[in-house]
Amino acid sequence: MTTLLDLKSSVMRQVQRSQSLRGRREPATSVSSPPSHRPDPQPRGAPEEKGEFFERMNNILQKQENILHADNAECQGGSSTAAPPPEHIDQAFVPDRASRRELDLLYEEAVYTVVNRVGVPSPEYVAGEGDIFSYLLKVFDLGQEEHDITLQRVQESKRASFSLRVSVMKGKNLMAKDANGYSDPYCMLGILLGQSPRETEEKKERKFSFRKRKDKLEKRSSVKEVLAARCIQVTEVKPETLNPVWNEHFVFDIDDVHSDLLHLDIWDHDDDVSVAEACKKLNEVSGFRGMGRYFKQIAKSVRSNGTAASGSEENADDFLGCINVPLNEIPVVGYDKWFKLEPRSSASKVQGECYLILKLFTTQRDTTLSKRDSNIFIHKKMLSQILEYEHAHIQKEPYNWNGQVTPPAWTVLSHHAVQTDLSPLQQAIIRWQCYSSHHRSQRVCYTLLLRLLRTIDAEWDPPEVRGDLERQLSDSFRLHIEHCLGLMKNMRQVFPSSCPSAITRCELMLRGIGHMQTMQAFKTVCPLRNELHLEIATVVKKGTAEWYENIISEYKPEKGALEEQLRRLVQVVDAVCADAQSGQNVYNKLFYSAVKVDFFSISYRQLEKLVADDVSVAMERVCGTLEQESTRLTQSMGETLFELYMSLKTLKRFREFLPLKDAKMLALTSFHNWFKSSIHKWLQIVHERSCDRIRKAVDMDQLEPVHQTKHSSSAVDVTACFSQVQDFWSQLAWPDSAGAFIFVTRLTDNFCSEAVSYSEMIKRKIETSQLGQDHKILTVQLCIALNNTEHVRVFLGGLPRDLDWPGLEQAMEESCGAEGKEQVNKALNGQLYNADLDLQREAKRLITLLTDKMLSELRRYIQHISLSPDSINNDDAVSPLMKYLHDTLVILSESLLKENLTRVLHSMWELLLRMILDTIAENRGVQVEFYNRFQYTVEALLQFFHAEGEGLVLEDMKSGDYKALDEELKLNKCSSFELIEQYFLEKISQQRTLKHTRFGRISVKCYYDAPEQRLTVEILHAADLIALDANGLSDPFIIMELCPHHLFPMAKSQRTQVKLKTLHPVFDEIFYFHVSPEQYRHRFACLIFTVMDYDWLSTNDFAGEAVAPLSDYCWPGRPNASASGKNVQPSILHLSRNKPSEKPIMRMLDARTGDKEAQEFVRRLKEIEKSMEEE
Repeated sequence: MTTLLDLKSSVMRQVQRSQSLRGRREPATSVSSPPSHRPDPQPRGAPEEKGEFFERMNNILQKQENILHADNAECQGGSSTAAPPPEHIDQAFVPDRASRRELDLLYEEAVYTVVNRVGVPSPEYVAGEGDIFSYLLKVFDLGQEEHDITLQRVQESKRASFSLRVSVMKGKNLMAKDANGYSDPYCMLGILLGQSPRETEEKKERKFSFRKRKDKLEKRSSVKEVLAARCIQVTEVKPETLNPVWNEHFVFDIDDVHSDLLHLDIWDHDDDVSVAEACKKLNEVSGFRGMGRYFKQIAKSVRSNGTAASGSEENADDFLGCINVPLNEIPVVGYDKWFKLEPRSSASKVQGECYLILKLFTTQRDTTLSKRDSNIFIHKKMLSQILEYEHAHIQKEPYNWNGQVTPPAWTVLSHHAVQTDLSPLQQAIIRWQCYSSHHRSQRVCYTLLLRLLRTIDAEWDPPEVRGDLERQLSDSFRLHIEHCLGLMKNMRQVFPSSCPSAITRCELMLRGIGHMQTMQAFKTVCPLRNELHLEIATVVKKGTAEWYENIISEYKPEKGALEEQLRRLVQVVDAVCADAQSGQNVYNKLFYSAVKVDFFSISYRQLEKLVADDVSVAMERVCGTLEQESTRLTQSMGETLFELYMSLKTLKRFREFLPLKDAKMLALTSFHNWFKSSIHKWLQIVHERSCDRIRKAVDMDQLEPVHQTKHSSSAVDVTACFSQVQDFWSQLAWPDSAGAFIFVTRLTDNFCSEAVSYSEMIKRKIETSQLGQDHKILTVQLCIALNNTEHVRVFLGGLPRDLDWPGLEQAMEESCGAEGKEQVNKALNGQLYNADLDLQREAKRLITLLTDKMLSELRRYIQHISLSPDSINNDDAVSPLMKYLHDTLVILSESLLKENLTRVLHSMWELLLRMILDTIAENRGVQVEFYNRFQYTVEALLQFFHAEGEGLVLEDMKSGDYKALDEELKLNKCSSFELIEQYFLEKISQQRTLKHTRFGRISVKCYYDAPEQRLTVEILHAADLIALDANGLSDPFIIMELCPHHLFPMAKSQRTQVKLKTLHPVFDEIFYFHVSPEQYRHRFACLIFTVMDYDWLSTNDFAGEAVAPLSDYCWPGRPNASASGKNVQPSILHLSRNKPSEKPIMRMLDARTGDKEAQEFVRRLKEIEKSMEEE
């Protein structure tokens, strides 16, 4: 495993240079439009200007955000009415224009169509010939004279012959004629020859009669008197139903479309003889009056030729109803509806309806084109000419034309389609061919094309499309696909994501292509083109490569010096990022939803590889330059490298939108390795600029609170600087854990050193400007400086969270094990801990400066208390100090943060305690009232600083100097006897804790005889005494005395014999002392054992002492306080040699020069201390 030390020392080595950008081939010039999403280059001022560094760095980060949100903002903010860019036109796909001769022949066809109009026009048609002819003159660009010639030729030509196509589809709700509750219906239909106007009126009066007068037949010629059997058509019989479905089609030749009438009867069939067969076998029938009678005769003839008895009426067919449709009432586009059945007489009872489709069309046209070309070809030419004229006269958004033509055009086209018997499918195919062909030269709305495709799909009937029509439809599909593929290749220019109208067109185009490849018609006529999505993917890939070459050609990243090349590369990468953003947000949704092509994956993988190749070459040169020259990275180069890194990072972020299998093998996966060496130098630049910014912030700081806070502008600027640097780092998002640890360590160290440097600078600023300053202003400035330091310190406390130390620890643990985690924790927390100590040290210095400004005033008020005569009330003596503290506290509360206020108040409290201690030390031996006054002062100060729980904590205040002062005051208020008693209490307390001293120990046995009030003391032996003679031994003896003396005024000291030249003497001596219960009940009553070294020629030397409280031996209930006490175990007392002068009580007693008992007590202790010093 690579150790952390290896990771820290690893730097990027110079690598061999591969291809150069100068070797790039010249980009294709198929598209002259400028590249879309061109990012504006970041403005750069003076490259080394320090003040703009952070602003430029922020601009770099903001630029990346703008790129990521550019498409959404542009699409939302852009005008949806803005015209999309022009679409590229391939002349190979543009259809040829018609010649003048062809236009003249088309005009003749159009005039012929108008002259031979039939059918009832709907409201959208133009009725007047003049209006239609006026429109056609404009369409075909003809004069009036030419029109008159053409019109005369048409009028002299043979009029068109018409036929009627009848589709008997179904019936419903017919009357039941059979016993089973059903009928066996069939239809007989034919054409009733034209009638005179008078007869027509009579027919209207007798609408249920179908018989014609005999004289009507007589008026006709001999030919007309005979009705051919072919004029009568019969449907199949549908047994046992009242809702028959026939779906049978018939065609009738029409003599006079203006007067003839379609007649249809529905009968209930009652025998097994086929009426249809009978109609076919019957040659002709004559002499019958009326079509209804004619149909009935046919039925009778069938039965007479069948198995039924001739003339029998039992099997006669029952009449179910009839329909009469005058041909002159049929609309232009025909009938397609339900017709209500009618009775033939008042005695007839009928019900139900029959669904018919009726359409008139011409069977013979006397025009040049109709004799030469097919009707489909003629109609397509006519529609193309009209479309060209109509589109040319669209004023508003011609690119968004929905294909709707004017009423004259619609009138001509509809009549021509009807007259030439074009089916709905044929008309749909012709319209698709014309509109799609027209679109290739003059774009129309893609919704129109999609609608035309759906119409073909809805009307599709394979048997109807054969031969030329099939080939033409296949060609139209192919040409439209090729045209759309060309647009897809250049879609960034044709359909820019910033133009909502262009994106709408792109979506509709793709939906059209997507719908086309699902159409049965497309699969039928283009059977080999079944992988259209692969063609689209290929075109997208090719278009992406050409677009990138155009970007390279525009920005020319191979020109200029190295830094200029990098800046140009930044522009290239930004353009690619913007393209990836639009690809992911806009184009990919369109392509995938419409044609199931992953546009983003195709384009991004290609662009990412191209960018990686170009940037890696440039970064090899950068690393080589930095390592070879070993020069300092300039600020402008550092900014450029940072900007390039951020652009690449933005581009890499798009990998998350790729399928997982594609995201693993990308060229930019480890692009951060190209920047390792430069990031180190960039961090140094950031540190230097941060120091400059902090220094400038301190210089400009007026030390006034800002924005209702209690810190000044420099603190805001410092933390803002730190936040920006943190943001820079977080935006870098360094993926390598080892490298991230190195950089975070460097950043943390920079932050810490900058924070400490700032606190030092702000303190120096105040120190240099304090001369001549008003005390209050200076106090406020010190408070603000203290708040500034705390503000920065608190900010540093958030570094573990802001720099994601836990995440770094986890990453290092995963890569380097527990050792890596431990080193991260140790290094980073150590840095932060030291910085926190340094900042707290600087804060204490500021607090010291602040309290030092109060010293003179506080001394004056403490001196006032000290010198106040006893006649002055304590409140009056203390009030000046309290007023000063109150006024100061007001200023501090307004200026300091709560944490800092607590620190300052605590410092003031300690300062006051020390000052009072010093005052008391200077005034020892004075009257008790003096100490009572200071005791009152301390209590007042305690309440003031505690402030009923709002200020300092009592437990914190009652420690350290307070305990010493409190004890000092209490002791000074005591009498000399009380002080002496306290002295022995302390000695007893110390004796209890004494163990194994180097001065040795003595073994004694003490027991008390209560009735005799006698204390027996047995001195057994001593051990490990210190050597006080030159021979390394001592001549020890022990002095025993009851203390304090004022409690035992009659008791005298006793001593053992001297044991020569030994450190372990054995005495075995017994001594008796009189001790009354009134004496031993005091806690301070004790027996002092003083070990001395006997000297013949000088004073005896002090070897040590031990204290035994009488309460241990004399109190009732103790083992030693009985007659059997002599049997108790001896006590081991360890000796001590403390200097009495070190005790405060000694100083107090010594200061009482007028007190005889105090002076005598001090004298004796001084003698012992003197003996110790002489040794």
